[in-house]
Amino acid sequence: MFNTRVVYNVVQPTLTAYLPDAALATGTAVIIAPGGAFHTLSIESEGIDVAKWLNAKGIAAFVLKYRLVHSVTDDPVAELMKKMGDFKKLDEENDSVVTMAIADGLKAIEFVRTHATDYKIDPRRIGFMGFSAGGTVTMGTVFNSTAVTRPDFAAPIYAYMNALKNQTIPKDAPPLFICAASDDQLGLATHSTNLYNAWIGAKKEAELHMYLKGGHGFGMRKQGLPTDTWIERFGDWMNLKGLLTKETKN
Repeated sequence: MFNTRVVYNVVQPTLTAYLPDAALATGTAVIIAPGGAFHTLSIESEGIDVAKWLNAKGIAAFVLKYRLVHSVTDDPVAELMKKMGDFKKLDEENDSVVTMAIADGLKAIEFVRTHATDYKIDPRRIGFMGFSAGGTVTMGTVFNSTAVTRPDFAAPIYAYMNALKNQTIPKDAPPLFICAASDDQLGLATHSTNLYNAWIGAKKEAELHMYLKGGHGFGMRKQGLPTDTWIERFGDWMNLKGLLTKETKN
């Protein structure tokens, strides 16, 4: 399922900065939350590789290692695979950790916004992107944020929504870029379409990309499918919103 390096047993959350070349810097920032069912983090395909792509576009990236369920062996992926058949039971096990992970996401936004000057970032152009469980964290930050901790835009990628108790759309909800594949083997495609419908229904801004094939967890992996270029579509969306150009002061 992963076929990439994973991180596990995170008890102390961290935020690793990946900054663009100063000549390219746009002032936009994105916090990235990798996925892994709250047991692991797909740190490369859904973290570092994303950060490097964003850096090339002049965007500062911050990869978040949020708190996870404790793995009792040195093979956390095998542990997790045994649990994937029963989402209800998995949700119960993950419940307290989801709350902590969302708190880590909110703290990450607060930290980046507070230190915006240090990183040469516009505090009004801080986004949050997450994959699968990281998408849960992404939307958890949106639903549970205050003005200080709310992302200015968010990108839930094949997000898992059932673990979120609070799904009240804020009055000043940020625009969303939503992406997933219809053949998601975990059955999560409707989590993305339902989220899109809820945002549009609340008269909030959203863009949805639902690919025919790609499965779950495609991240930055190349499969010879249209999902290989999903992040280019994210770039198009950011460009449309003026996030790929440096804001000029009058």
